Amino acid sequence: MRKIPTIFVRDWENDPSRVTREPNPDCAWVFAGEGRATRKLDGTATRLDEDGRWWGRREVKPGKTPPPNFQLVQVDDRTGKRTGWQPIEDTPYAKVHVEALNFALEHGPQFELGTYELCGPKINRDPEQFGVHFLIRHGTHELDDVPLDFDGLAAWLLAHPYEGIVWHHPDGRLAKLKRRDIPAELAPHRDTEAG
Repeated sequence: MRKIPTIFVRDWENDPSRVTREPNPDCAWVFAGEGRATRKLDGTATRLDEDGRWWGRREVKPGKTPPPNFQLVQVDDRTGKRTGWQPIEDTPYAKVHVEALNFALEHGPQFELGTYELCGPKINRDPEQFGVHFLIRHGTHELDDVPLDFDGLAAWLLAHPYEGIVWHHPDGRLAKLKRRDIPAELAPHRDTEAG
C-alpha cells in the first residue's frame, strides 16, 4: 500500500501535520469530481495476497532497520520514511488478527485479495467503537454528498464521527483527507450546542 496523498498541500513551513487551503495538484481529479468518496476507518491496514497470506502495514523511520521479511513499497522523499508490509504474524496485531478471522468465519464475508482495515478494541483504543476485532475491506463504505471545497470539507468532517475520507479514482488512484489534517484556525466554527 503506497502512502495516499492528501488532497490539500501540507503546511511544511509551520506544521506538517496540518494542511493549507491550497489544493494538491496531484489530487486535481478529486476536485474535478472523478472519484468516489469512502469512509476512512481508524484501524491498521492489512493485505491478503495471491498466496492467501496476510500482511500488516509497517512504517520504518529513517535510520531504523526494517523487520525481517519486510516488503518495501515506498520511500517518502521528504521524510525518508519507508512504508511496506510485514507478515501479520510478525506484527503486534497477530493475535487480534486471528480473532478477526475467526469472527469472519462465524459471521460472514469471505475475503477477496486486497487490502482491509483491522479494527477493534485493541487497535488504537477502538475509536470506531466496534467492540470486536474484524476486517473491513477498503473502499466499501461509500459516502454521499461530500463537498469538494476546503470549508465544506472541514465542516463535513467536523459533523461526522469519521477519521476521514478516502477518494477512489476508477483507474486506481487514491487521495485522502483526515479530520486531524484541518488546522483549528482554518476550520469553520462549530456550533457548541450541536456538539
